Amino acid sequence: MQPHLMRRHHMRAHVMFRAMTSPATLPAADAAGTRWSARLWGLLITLCIVLFLDGLDVSMIGVALPSIGKELDLSTSTLQWLVSGYVLGYGGLLLLGGRTADLVGRRKVFLIALAVFAVASLAGGLVSSGPLLILTRFVKGLAAAFTAPTGLSIITTTFAEGPARNKALSIYTVFGAGGYSMGLVFGGLMTGVGWRWTFLLPVPVALIALVAAAILVRKDGPAEEGGHDLLGALFATSAMLLLVYTVVSAPHAGWGSARTVASFAAVVALFTAFLGVEKRVRYPLVRLGILRRATLVRACLAIVAVAGSYFSFQFIATLYLQGTLGWSPLKLALGLLPVGLLVALSSVFSDRLVDRFGTGPIIAVTMVVMTIGYALFLRVDTHPSYLTMILPAVLLIGIGWIGFPAINIQATNGVSDDEQGLAAGVLQTFMQVGAAIVLALNTALISGSTGDGSPAAMLHSFRPGLILAVVVAGAGAVVALSHFLPSRRRPEEPADEEVTPVDELELAV
Repeated sequence: MQPHLMRRHHMRAHVMFRAMTSPATLPAADAAGTRWSARLWGLLITLCIVLFLDGLDVSMIGVALPSIGKELDLSTSTLQWLVSGYVLGYGGLLLLGGRTADLVGRRKVFLIALAVFAVASLAGGLVSSGPLLILTRFVKGLAAAFTAPTGLSIITTTFAEGPARNKALSIYTVFGAGGYSMGLVFGGLMTGVGWRWTFLLPVPVALIALVAAAILVRKDGPAEEGGHDLLGALFATSAMLLLVYTVVSAPHAGWGSARTVASFAAVVALFTAFLGVEKRVRYPLVRLGILRRATLVRACLAIVAVAGSYFSFQFIATLYLQGTLGWSPLKLALGLLPVGLLVALSSVFSDRLVDRFGTGPIIAVTMVVMTIGYALFLRVDTHPSYLTMILPAVLLIGIGWIGFPAINIQATNGVSDDEQGLAAGVLQTFMQVGAAIVLALNTALISGSTGDGSPAAMLHSFRPGLILAVVVAGAGAVVALSHFLPSRRRPEEPADEEVTPVDELELAV
């Protein structure tokens, strides 16, 4: 037999053996992504719905804040913790959530966390105390910190790397981004009925998803080898919680205040202690070597740019268009709806774009387009025309979100199954904590004098925050474009396009 035929025969035999013996991959016909069974589609849609609820919960509460404050007589500083409490639980525990899924079992962690999310949602719709309402938000964020990375790792260990996983991740991440966008619309509608419905709406959906997940998510196999690095988890969780708390509260306490400086010093000390533990413990919470993957680092920086710039943009757009110009919550939601629609439409073709061009070019192009969109929004004046000033910017920003699935694919490509939860946790930690930091900086920039309170004065005070969104998105574009610099490409990391032929061979087998 000729050498090239022998190599091909050996590769086909190896792929067949891997497909038959590895429980983490689907049978070859399913793995190729050409035709999925009804059960497989049911699993994917269930996971998508749970992520949709996470995104929905973040944005829906923002529309209801004025009604909540009026009924419960809450101050503005207390109201902000209804948003910050969720971010505090979510961002602070994501790393622990992802690693726990790897060690304890993805099905078990997912079901427990989803049940907690449903109960906390129900409690939030029933309580009439500000502190208790904030507590339910924190618990929901905590639950999401476990469901989000676990759901992502279930997908990446169920669908083979390549076209099948690209398609599944594209659909999955579109639901997450779409949930955040559609939360504005649902928030406007539910607030018209009563703010408590913004808490109660997710309950029946979460319960249906819980039943479906119990049926569709495969049972956990033997636990991964390793310990539970409790000391590392304590330092990491404490550092993340304190970091999020510090950046959220700094605009009110003062960035140069003794309290803020001491908090940042404590964060540095906790992170230093965490790194020291991870270097010495036998079974670390985070294998630090995973952070040497250039693709994961680029994906983390890109997701900070996407989420941080958009959260800041939407925060300012809400304050100005709704609070200053008098737009109704529903009108504002419909005005920003094109972003959500473009994200939803991208689910049809985003995986094909990644298969054809790879993740790097997709992320770079969409980040550049998103930056241009924010720059166009700077033209807004005191009597903005929606068709000529706002819509073009919103459309470009929506196109920028089309790169969101590619970011998730880039972060998890090439990562072994037993660290998929860890990679997902790292990525989403960067997203939540990074977005919180950018939003806190944005709040600090726009918290100055508003002059006489006129639309012109308010717009002047908001402009630095809009410029920050442009800068953050632009920085993400620069990082994404660095992917194409020859000196940046690590030899052991093949281009995304080079993964595809292997999976095509699996289909042929």
